[in-house]
Amino acid sequence: MLVVATRGEQGEVADGFLAEGEQLWQRRVTETHAAAEILGADRVEFLGYKDSGMIGEPSNDFPGSFWTADVEEAARKLAAILREESAEVLTIYDDNGGYGHPDHIQVHRVGKRAAELAGTPRVYQNTMNQDHMRRGMAAMAAQAENVDMPDVESEGQFGKPEAEITAAVDVTKYLEAKRAAMRAHASQISEDSFFLAMPDDGFAYAFGTEWFIREGHGPGITETDLMEGL
Repeated sequence: MLVVATRGEQGEVADGFLAEGEQLWQRRVTETHAAAEILGADRVEFLGYKDSGMIGEPSNDFPGSFWTADVEEAARKLAAILREESAEVLTIYDDNGGYGHPDHIQVHRVGKRAAELAGTPRVYQNTMNQDHMRRGMAAMAAQAENVDMPDVESEGQFGKPEAEITAAVDVTKYLEAKRAAMRAHASQISEDSFFLAMPDDGFAYAFGTEWFIREGHGPGITETDLMEGL
């Protein structure tokens, strides 16, 4: 199942993208359900908080924003869902929210506490492998001189060093569904974005492995299946 903290109210779309009278949050809820269906999620729940926007924006402190939410209160909401599902595994963001997004950081805090309250035994922090990204960017730059690639070094901290990662899950057989689910989020990922415009081999390198940190495991990769033994 998929639990989402906010409805993605913040953000920008091109003029004419939304239908007359349509709000961005409405489109993003629709997109979330569409992506969840593609990925096979049986249940989607929204915790009801407002999108906080990028770090440093005034929206971080708006009333009802997830960034200002009481961690214990939000954790109780999530813990109730975990108990309903008898969840044995919970995936959350790492402590930097992947790339410093306030709501992702709050997901980390709330998720860890919710697992404690619900007794969910396995918590995996989804992250990006910095070293894997650098190797891929270097290889791509060497092959294509005119490719407009994101500057992951200057845009803040993305992911974690490879040495801190404890789980690597091969998801290459799901790449077609993964790409389709990304396309479903058209208000966030345009068709001509770097991510969707990547050739198949580049997309497979970037998104064919999911990286996680599980406290108390490691050093190094010790798991390749989040459900092993359950």
